[in-house]
Amino acid sequence: MNPRRTSKPIQIGNVTVGGNAPIVVQSMTKTDTRDIMSTIAQIKELEDYGCQLVRVAVPDAEATQAIPAIKRGISIPLIADIHFDYRLALMALQAGADGLRLNPGNISKPKKISTIVRAAKEKMIPIRIGVNAGSLPKTVNRRSSIAEQMVDVALQQIDLLEILDFDLIKVSLKAFDVPTTIEAYQSIAQKTPYPLHIGITEAGTPRRGVIRSAVGIGTLLYQGIGDTIRVSLTAHPREEVVAAYEILKSLNLRQHGPILVSCPSCGRAEVDIVRLAEEVEEELLKVDKPIRVAVMGCVVNGPGEAKDADVGIACGKGKAVLFKKGKKLRVVAEKDFVVALMREIDKF
Repeated sequence: MNPRRTSKPIQIGNVTVGGNAPIVVQSMTKTDTRDIMSTIAQIKELEDYGCQLVRVAVPDAEATQAIPAIKRGISIPLIADIHFDYRLALMALQAGADGLRLNPGNISKPKKISTIVRAAKEKMIPIRIGVNAGSLPKTVNRRSSIAEQMVDVALQQIDLLEILDFDLIKVSLKAFDVPTTIEAYQSIAQKTPYPLHIGITEAGTPRRGVIRSAVGIGTLLYQGIGDTIRVSLTAHPREEVVAAYEILKSLNLRQHGPILVSCPSCGRAEVDIVRLAEEVEEELLKVDKPIRVAVMGCVVNGPGEAKDADVGIACGKGKAVLFKKGKKLRVVAEKDFVVALMREIDKF
């Protein structure tokens, strides 16, 4: 794995992004921001799953007015997502947003951007230049590739912000197409020192979206590119947070919660190992300990195949061996598989 790209650290609320800080996991609410209680409830659930930054949609002035109450009810920094009307960014800053996300394809006039930047500079609030392949400015050079267009748009915005003596900048260049996204981030990473927020936009439902995101985000992280990540899924945002941490854990970049090792099952299995693994996975969502748990379908090979696990279970017909660090602890009956495993996990 390549060394991580060195980026300029910025502060979003109490969270450091870039520099030597751990890669940050963020998500976006899927509630109506104007519905304060629902939005707070969803953010609190995201916090429970380890989300570190949250973005909320700000479609109108009423949504900006909800920001102070939402912030009082949550513990993580809140980023306002602004499109089309630059005045909403000014209102969000006044309401106490910890960061702004601006789409250059929807707010492109230098005078409006300058007004936002001056207000953000006064309050020391970072701005994410959020370039999206599906909403590039009309002035972009259409003869170049989509990735090149995205990079050009981002660099133009960076230049404008730097002219205004503003450097609290984070950049993202997202597309649905994975190779396009990778190409764009590889290019911008060499051209600017600012932290990069990476992800595959509109990746889809969990079954497909997690795969697209893992390939795109994982490739970039392996190359040392990326300071914050979001897995964009057509699902509850908690699934985005879970998937993001699984990507980070798979590359040994973050340890957050358990790692589940489970065999795929085969003709040797004498229990429903698929159902068992799913039950254990659900139980592990409630655990924040960074431990490795194994669920294996073979009594003979299970402990050996999962010898690096902190605790695990290797199943046979009607019973299973509960093991720790590859060594047998005891035999448990099938009806007690999950309970016995979780009790052992609780001891860590």
